[in-house]
Amino acid sequence: MRKFAVFAVLFILIAAAQSFAEGPSIAPKVIDLARQQWNGDAVCYSGFRAGQNPDLQQYPSERDVLEDLQILSRHWRVIRMYGADPHTATALRVIQRHHLPLKVQLGIWLTGKKGSEAANQQQLDDGIALAKKYRREVAAVSVGNEALVSWSDHAMTEDAMIEAVERVRRAVHLPITVDDDFLYWMKPDAKLVAHVDYIALHIYPVWGNEDIDTAMATTDKLYRQVHAAHPEKTIVIGEAGWPTYTIGEKHAPRAGSEAKQKRYFQEISQWARDQHVTVMVFEAFDEPWKGTGTEGHWGLFSADRKAKPSVLDWYPELKPDHPTSPSYDVAPAPVTK
Repeated sequence: MRKFAVFAVLFILIAAAQSFAEGPSIAPKVIDLARQQWNGDAVCYSGFRAGQNPDLQQYPSERDVLEDLQILSRHWRVIRMYGADPHTATALRVIQRHHLPLKVQLGIWLTGKKGSEAANQQQLDDGIALAKKYRREVAAVSVGNEALVSWSDHAMTEDAMIEAVERVRRAVHLPITVDDDFLYWMKPDAKLVAHVDYIALHIYPVWGNEDIDTAMATTDKLYRQVHAAHPEKTIVIGEAGWPTYTIGEKHAPRAGSEAKQKRYFQEISQWARDQHVTVMVFEAFDEPWKGTGTEGHWGLFSADRKAKPSVLDWYPELKPDHPTSPSYDVAPAPVTK
């Protein structure tokens, strides 16, 4: 009996050591995006439904947002939002009021377009105010989105971004980042690295004309290139995902599909745990205002909140009774904006 007990203790110790070596199987209790760890599953959230459009200031209602966040909070721990606007304010209020177990990477949307100075200042003011008001709900603040990469249609200079980041840092005692494409962050001389608490990295193999078989290998390669350029910095993948429908020459033929999205979602979710990297999957729900092409079909859920195959096992009650993505053999209907 004593010998059995010794072997049992040894077995437990070996198992514990193996578990530690493999990393945590559950997310840490404290979400800290500035620390190189998997903080639990994370997802990008914009809740714009049919007939809603941020460009027209047509925002989801509080009831809409509550429905969305009750869905997401069943599985995800962190959501990323993009602007300091009424949609984000509603989401933070809903999380606080209903005690939802979600943390938010709060976004501040900045643009370098001519005449945008007042709008940028308003975003900074409102973002700082929201971060202060919802200190328990906000995990970090992201200042700007894809404004530094060469192909951006709202590009800003590094110096302007640094000025914005430092303004937020002086006002808010939270981790600060900037979300941008790997083409910016992989530069060894990227000046913003010294001004952020972690790098928020975007990776999209599908936009590089790749199909699913090489997607995860490319994701890993690009992550490692950025890590090699800035080994001292925590890296969060601020956007990565796979669309369920694609249009255009920038994609491999028929690259988008629900089956491919499911595969990429499963592979990157496992990779995130194994590599201790928080990945904010793009995105939670399809957004009709983005049109009928590729941009409108990144959701893990359809625009009418039905589960696509990627998440159907978690949400069987949201099983669709109609196709949730267009067919390549049928021309998509135009979207009325």
